[in-house]
Amino acid sequence: MDEASDAVGQALCCAAAVRLGGAVQVLTERHGLLDHYIPIMAGVESITAFLNGHELDDGLLGTAFARSWYLDARYQTGFPGYAFVKDWTSLVFGTAVLTRPEQQNILAEQTLDFASKAAAAWPSAVRVSSFDSLARFELACQQEAEDRLRKDGLPALWKLTDVATKSRLGGLTREPADAPA
Repeated sequence: MDEASDAVGQALCCAAAVRLGGAVQVLTERHGLLDHYIPIMAGVESITAFLNGHELDDGLLGTAFARSWYLDARYQTGFPGYAFVKDWTSLVFGTAVLTRPEQQNILAEQTLDFASKAAAAWPSAVRVSSFDSLARFELACQQEAEDRLRKDGLPALWKLTDVATKSRLGGLTREPADAPA
């Protein structure tokens, strides 16, 4: 990938992390792990600012990187949404790695695949907008995000991500089907 493609890939991965992050927030809060989610999202927001021309906050990024591993390890197998959270933390981890071109051994496409895997792993049926599953919604969001980013740049991507996030949260805040009563 050339430098421009690297920025596009980073932005698309970051947008996916934000889009799916609200659902992770709901799940982590239910299981007493919100204190790990919050610094992860602070790191994602730092990447967003970096892609908008600001300096990358290495402290926030390092904490997000470490906490994504910690959350992955602490979110227990029996918790609803286990695979969803696991794939989302891999998405965040990969997105953080993409900010370090000298240390990259992954591609943005590989990292973005974790967003698709996470969406497919959501533990209950969901209707989001006109989509009958989170996986279909995420795929459509990824396609629209790439189109919008290439055509109108980062501001359009962030606006689109914000709209998709608000739309998504309305459908994902109810209990997953396998949640304990």
